Amino acid sequence: MNRAYRLAAAGVLSAALVAGTAAAASAAPAAPAAHAVAAKAPQKATLTAKASTGTVGVWKEFRISGTSTGIKAGTKVTVQQKQGAKWVSLPASVGVNKTGGYSLRVKLGIKGVNQLRVAGGGAVSPVITVTVR
Repeated sequence: MNRAYRLAAAGVLSAALVAGTAAAASAAPAAPAAHAVAAKAPQKATLTAKASTGTVGVWKEFRISGTSTGIKAGTKVTVQQKQGAKWVSLPASVGVNKTGGYSLRVKLGIKGVNQLRVAGGGAVSPVITVTVR
């Protein structure tokens, strides 16, 4: 009987040990990889744009400058002009610098209010207007 009692006690202790180990494993913190994924989500590409002047003479030079986020340095950005219902790329482009900034020299020949924007790297800036006289 003594032997049967020891076997029963050993079985109960083994079961308790296994249950405790399983409970401890389930209470363990999540793997670091799951935490790292949630910490850094990809940043959406954006562009800002600002003209150095609101009014300019025909074929007189002015600047459009701005900043970008989520766009790799060296990525080309281009000035676009609205002509009718279409956006037309102008021959004015430059690469984004390592801090995300850019600055372009632009000359316009179409008199009146010109709607312009900057596009590149999967982003488009808000529309800016420049009046050509």
